[in-house]
Amino acid sequence: MASELEPEVQAIDRSLLECSAEEIAGKWLQATDLTREVYQHLAHYVPKIYCRGPNPFPQKEDMLAQHVLLGPMEWYLCGEDPAFGFPKLEQANKPSHLCGRVFKVGEPTYSCRDCAVDPTCVLCMECFLGSIHRDHRYRMTTSGGGGFCDCGDTEAWKEGPYCQKHELNTSEIEEEEDPLVHLSEDVIARTYNIFAIMFRYAVEILTWEKESELPADLEMVEKSDTYYCMLFNDEVHTYEQVIYTLQKAVNCTQKEAIGFATTVDRDGRRSVRYGDFQYCEQAKSVIVRNTSRQTKPLKVQVMHSSIVAHQNFGLKLLSWLGSIIGYSDGLRRILCQVGLQEGPDGENSSLVDRLMLSDSKLWKGARSVYHQLFMSSLLMDLKYKKLFAVRFAKNYQQLQRDFMEDDHERAVSVTALSVQFFTAPTLARMLITEENLMSIIIKTFMDHLRHRDAQGRFQFERYTALQAFKFRRVQSLILDLKYVLISKPTEWSDELRQKFLEGFDAFLELLKCMQGMDPITRQVGQHIEMEPEWEAAFTLQMKLTHVISMMQDWCASDEKVLIEAYKKCLAVLMQCHGGYTDGEQPITLSICGHSVETIRYCVSQEKVSIHLPVSRLLAGLHVLLSKSEVAYKFPELLPLSELSPPMLIEHPLRCLVLCAQVHAGMWRRNGFSLVNQIYYYHNVKCRREMFDKDVVMLQTGVSMMDPNHFLMIMLSRFELYQIFSTPDYGKRFSSEITHKDVVQQNNTLIEEMLYLIIMLVGERFSPGVGQVNATDEIKREIIHQLSIKPMAHSELVKSLPEDENKETGMESVIEAVAHFKKPGLTGRGMYELKPECAKEFNLYFYHFSRAEQSKAEEAQRKLKRQNREDAALPPPVLPPFCPLFASLVNILQSDVMLCIMGTILQWAVEHNGYAWSESMLQRVLHLIGMALQEEKQHLENVTEEHVVTFTFTQKISKPGEAPKNSPSILAMLETLQNAPYLEVHKDMIRWILKTFNAVKKMRESSPTSPVAETEGTIMEESSRDKDKAERKRKAEIARLRREKIMAQMSEMQRHFIDENKELFQQTLELDASTSAVLDNSPVASDMTLTALGPAQTQVPEQRQFVTCILCQEEQEVKVESRAMVLAAFVQRSTVLSKNRSKFIQDPEKYDPLFMHPDLSCGTHTSSCGHIMHAHCWQRYFDSVQAKEQRRQQRLRLHTSYDVENGEFLCPLCECLSNTVIPLLLPPRNIFNKLNFSDQPNLTQWIRTISQQIKALQFLRKEESTPNNASTKNSENVDELQLPEGFRPDFRPKNPYSESIKEMLTTFGTATYKVGLKVHPNEEDPRVPIMCWGSCAYTIQSIERILSDEDKPLFGPLPCRLDDCLRSLTRFAAAHWTVASVSVVQGHFCKLFASLVPNDSHEELPCILDIDMFHLLVGLVLAFPALQCQDFSGISLCTGDLHIFHLVTMAHIIQILLTSCTEENGMDQENPTCEEESAVLALYKTLHQYTGSALKEIPSGWHLWRSVRAGIMPFLKCSALFFHYLNGVPSPPDIQVPGTSHFEHLCNYLSLPNNLICLFQENSEIMNSLIESWCRNSEVKRYLEGERDAIRYPRESNKLINLPEDYSSLINQASNFSCPKSGGDKSRAPTLCLVCGSLLCSQSYCCQTELEGEDVGACTAHTYSCGSGVGIFLRVRECQVLFLAGKTKGCFYSPPYLDDYGETDQGLRRGNPLHLCKERFKKIQKLWHQHSVTEEIGHAQEANQTLVGIDWQHL
Repeated sequence: MASELEPEVQAIDRSLLECSAEEIAGKWLQATDLTREVYQHLAHYVPKIYCRGPNPFPQKEDMLAQHVLLGPMEWYLCGEDPAFGFPKLEQANKPSHLCGRVFKVGEPTYSCRDCAVDPTCVLCMECFLGSIHRDHRYRMTTSGGGGFCDCGDTEAWKEGPYCQKHELNTSEIEEEEDPLVHLSEDVIARTYNIFAIMFRYAVEILTWEKESELPADLEMVEKSDTYYCMLFNDEVHTYEQVIYTLQKAVNCTQKEAIGFATTVDRDGRRSVRYGDFQYCEQAKSVIVRNTSRQTKPLKVQVMHSSIVAHQNFGLKLLSWLGSIIGYSDGLRRILCQVGLQEGPDGENSSLVDRLMLSDSKLWKGARSVYHQLFMSSLLMDLKYKKLFAVRFAKNYQQLQRDFMEDDHERAVSVTALSVQFFTAPTLARMLITEENLMSIIIKTFMDHLRHRDAQGRFQFERYTALQAFKFRRVQSLILDLKYVLISKPTEWSDELRQKFLEGFDAFLELLKCMQGMDPITRQVGQHIEMEPEWEAAFTLQMKLTHVISMMQDWCASDEKVLIEAYKKCLAVLMQCHGGYTDGEQPITLSICGHSVETIRYCVSQEKVSIHLPVSRLLAGLHVLLSKSEVAYKFPELLPLSELSPPMLIEHPLRCLVLCAQVHAGMWRRNGFSLVNQIYYYHNVKCRREMFDKDVVMLQTGVSMMDPNHFLMIMLSRFELYQIFSTPDYGKRFSSEITHKDVVQQNNTLIEEMLYLIIMLVGERFSPGVGQVNATDEIKREIIHQLSIKPMAHSELVKSLPEDENKETGMESVIEAVAHFKKPGLTGRGMYELKPECAKEFNLYFYHFSRAEQSKAEEAQRKLKRQNREDAALPPPVLPPFCPLFASLVNILQSDVMLCIMGTILQWAVEHNGYAWSESMLQRVLHLIGMALQEEKQHLENVTEEHVVTFTFTQKISKPGEAPKNSPSILAMLETLQNAPYLEVHKDMIRWILKTFNAVKKMRESSPTSPVAETEGTIMEESSRDKDKAERKRKAEIARLRREKIMAQMSEMQRHFIDENKELFQQTLELDASTSAVLDNSPVASDMTLTALGPAQTQVPEQRQFVTCILCQEEQEVKVESRAMVLAAFVQRSTVLSKNRSKFIQDPEKYDPLFMHPDLSCGTHTSSCGHIMHAHCWQRYFDSVQAKEQRRQQRLRLHTSYDVENGEFLCPLCECLSNTVIPLLLPPRNIFNKLNFSDQPNLTQWIRTISQQIKALQFLRKEESTPNNASTKNSENVDELQLPEGFRPDFRPKNPYSESIKEMLTTFGTATYKVGLKVHPNEEDPRVPIMCWGSCAYTIQSIERILSDEDKPLFGPLPCRLDDCLRSLTRFAAAHWTVASVSVVQGHFCKLFASLVPNDSHEELPCILDIDMFHLLVGLVLAFPALQCQDFSGISLCTGDLHIFHLVTMAHIIQILLTSCTEENGMDQENPTCEEESAVLALYKTLHQYTGSALKEIPSGWHLWRSVRAGIMPFLKCSALFFHYLNGVPSPPDIQVPGTSHFEHLCNYLSLPNNLICLFQENSEIMNSLIESWCRNSEVKRYLEGERDAIRYPRESNKLINLPEDYSSLINQASNFSCPKSGGDKSRAPTLCLVCGSLLCSQSYCCQTELEGEDVGACTAHTYSCGSGVGIFLRVRECQVLFLAGKTKGCFYSPPYLDDYGETDQGLRRGNPLHLCKERFKKIQKLWHQHSVTEEIGHAQEANQTLVGIDWQHL
């Protein structure tokens, strides 16, 4: 098929390319009917350019479209070559002072919390950085796409509307000059023509609905049978469903299906098949059939290719229009005129209207293109923005209806543009007055919630998924309403008043439908069967909370509006309560000679609802009357006299009683839905317009009625009237053996009722109720939150109510009430309450939950005890009430209140006869305290002529009336003061009596008081002193006892530590202080310690005893005993790598013998240091495996370790491990045949070894050739002169026990398997190489860490590291005993040959390409395999020493060849010391051998310096290696930090201080060796600059540098597009912290296949960059991600903190984030220490949810 197409396509291309834009434009200029001409051109050419085959070629299409279609239009428009025309237009244009940058998905946006008019006002990064707001309090968020930068919009900012860039453009704005003046007449006319035609064409073709025919004027003459099967996006079907369906319908591969699905999701549609009609129709039917089972089917259309072509060009046109109008404001103005011009059909016929109204029929891609065009045209032209806003408001209801039917999210719906108009204050007010916008929005909202019950209230029963979906849609209307109200008007016009009040009426209608919705009745007998639907109603309430608050703010800003609104609200409330009394019979209540009429109503038996928005709105308005003083200015205008207080309080009181009864456990059978409703009613999100307003409503009621009446009604509603109205009811009640539950319930109800009275009197911190301002209210909230415990900023913000601008007002007051404590390496910054604020603490603060109250009480009492104050928590001094609420305080001294208090105190005095509780008493004491404080304040503030009417002290001193003669309240308090069962409340009672006396003194002006009382107080004083002394004595005795016990405990602790030493040494941090290096025998300090060579310091053997953690048995480590092992973890590592791009092609054939100096991938071993018997470990591991198999059958979940890969958790510390290292004695002492006869020097030794190697190779050859002639064979042996004392046939005996041999093999195989990623095979010759390599690499990485942290080499290493290195080195040294001797000898020969060339080994790496430390370890550890067959008396030590010297010299040559020879200004002229002259001489030799390719000779000082610096890491690693190999303790000089220790290291390693002496001593052989090294062709290539080599010392690898400010990372990520799906923005851009690559994580588009599984981009990257381990930063979430392998991962706290010392994972709070260097170092340290996998293991063990995440898809 393709081949037939191609020539045809090429031919078309040629004819298209021959079109000349200029000629066509010329033709159009002459045309009489321009529209027809243009349409014919389009009809002819569009189908030839677009949609020519199954797959689109966007680049080619765009190029041709520009040439053939858009070019002529540009020529026509400019009247000349557009390349000159457009720049001219641009020059004439004045640059806009609006920024108007449209945000991409994920781009950072900034909002200033100080200056933005509302939170939707945002700046792009560029404008923000150039504005004054960067020094203010700002919020940073990532955009969801759409929306634009508000820089330059003076309405959006209180100050600083321009950034520096746009400020320049404001200088010469004359108000509203017409932008068309800059254009010439004919340009205007031509632009008008072309815009009108093109815009109309685009709108027509995009809204075209027929599938196989075009509009008449675009039809082609000959029509081909080519169709597309077009699949459209919907939000119902999942990715998986679509992919599966496509694979079946158009039989494509999964990869292709994923591609289709991604495009459909992104652009809204994609053709999935191209061909004739039948062929496409068939695919369509399969798709529809497959997706229509559960839901509505996917939308699929078979469309003719020419229609698709025109639509694609239509989209291209709209973007083109958008770019053209960017050249000039004049062109923009013309486009706006064209778009908004009414067409011939009248209403809604303009192009803009047509597009808007068909929005829900368009696909995603088309929508976003035309929204972008609207943003860059209509919204950027202020005149037309207004007209567009009017059109939008006129069509508002229809647009919202379409949106409800549509299933795409709001972001791609045209309704989302509402935020652009409604938040602009002038536009919003214009729309309210002219279009009655408020009423329209609310009515539209009401239309969509049609379910009502018989009373006309909303009903949300049996809520289906579809309704829930609709309801979510409807909520966006509330958002629009919020936008309209968000900026309050400063001056009101009459029209605005009228229209606002109309809107207010509509709003009251809405609230009326909510008043009393979801009523509930108490379940008695059995539990409720179906939990009723409650969430919808609460969602509605939550969404409306801010709207209700804003409505009140609007009313408050104008007195007339307030009065009208108050009347309207009251009228609606009367309607709701129309049936308030009918049907319920009236009853009369009387207590203490007061009586009141009310109705019989029991909350526990009738229906009750928690939703009372109308009452609550009225309460809010009532407070505003008080706050704005309207109530005192115009009392005649207000219907205050008509108010019926009992009616006002009825419903809020029922609601509060409901809460009390729920708390008392009377509604248990109503299930969780009720508990949740009560929770939200008090919750910070809702309480402002629910609970708080109910309290205000009761306060309003009490302030207008007789408090005695109120209290009686309240007792009746709480169902407690009986108890307090009948004397002695309580006694009867408790003596009749009633149900314990009922007693408990009544006690709780009494407590709750008293709590409510405390609230009514004490909660006066709302402006308008008490004489306070808004900051006092917030201060009080903060004080009470912090009196529970110190809190982080974010916790505190969460516990405070937010206003509509997401502000809590906390920052302005926090400094006054709290101190800030900065965080350490973990944790977060905390606010602590200032001590002087503690006196404002109110135990019965109404926003405390039960738990918070008890925590706060405990915390405050503890504080008081610490400060040696008495532990009473008296009520704080309160601000006075506003006049409107002033009479509220009388409730405290009303007769009924005194009766209630007296009754409860009476119960407490005769405490055995009654059912009462201490909480009840505590509340009564609090109330008495409040009353005393109140009276005290009245007396303090009294003016001359006033009499204080608040006479609580007198009332509580009077005993009860006759017949009963109950004692006075005061007398009872004095009795209770000494009651032994009230120890806790003593302080409080004492405080009350003290305050009482103080108040009485203040009243001294009144006649003297009776004698009895004063006596009472004197008595009280003396008893109090006694009391104090007694308490002091008891406290002293208690203290002494405590100290004695503490002393005993610490003694026991010490014993325990002594007995269990090793438990306490398992510290896990690198900085642990246990010195584990000097654990060998104490060596006399005056001898020099030497780690290797014939002069090696002899250390007496130490016996080593260890205990198995599994069976607790102790055992000595011996050669012949059972093996003991350490849990260990082997992993591949690239932490030291200098070249991450190297990749082993075929691990089965790869030879790891030589490690390249770039250390591209090493094998690292770590251990937690816990010791087990080998057989105990084996048993433990088998049980783990068995358990895993059982678990797999049950549930297919990953655990944090992967048993199939041999992983397990250390049984003691749960550290991830995958193998075990055997514990051994120093292996060298076992093999070392000590012989101190004269040892050969280096030259002799090299010759001897070379001969032995030759002999071995000869024998090898012999063995490999088939021995056909046995006679020859013997001759050959004669020919071969065996070196003296060399017995190649000797096989040494293995000294180790079977169990140790088995463990040597086990660990060796594990290292081989992990290091090479191959299947285990213990016979493989590469096993020993991998063991040596792991030993070398681990030592190198430890040396690196110590150097980076400037720690001494042999300083106090943590125990686990020390044990690990010792065991690893000894293991590596002993491993050859279980390998085949000939294999190890072969390795030795090859390694040796790289330094001392011989004929049989060709193709060895050159000296620049060998890591010398790996070479050293390999040679030293392979040498015994050769040495065991040598009986000539050369000791092992000698060999070690010579190998070490030889490798050191090779390394020096390496350093000299690669040294950087920049001249240094500090050079001394002539070489001064011997080292420098020696190194110069050596350099000259090199110069000569390399054929003068080496650079010119630098100064000796410089050379010596680079040799010393370059060789230091090698010397340090060697020192560690020989220390652990031979067990010689380190000299104390190396154990101190500071100096470079070069000399000490040389002594310890038996090297001369002048390293160059090595060359001079062995010059005869060295010169020839150096020559052979330099002759290598690779060295030549390097010196001629054809290749690179590693320089020494190697730089330490660090994680990448992160920017200080997080927003620059967000910006970088928002510019990152997914590498696979052309130019698409990545949804989860993720930064690799190791190499700095940005990846597109967590998406189908970037999945790749790895070892047969589909994995996400991050997992794939870990394999290429970190050989399986990765550290990433998820930029949009601000989260660090650790990955290891495919199944393991965890999230880690990010190194970015806000100013309050908190991380912001998920960027939810949006505070500016800055890099915390310490935390970043901590992450880097985890990486350096190879602890990432371990960290993941611990995290997954601690948090099981992490195990369920599919890490491989990230």
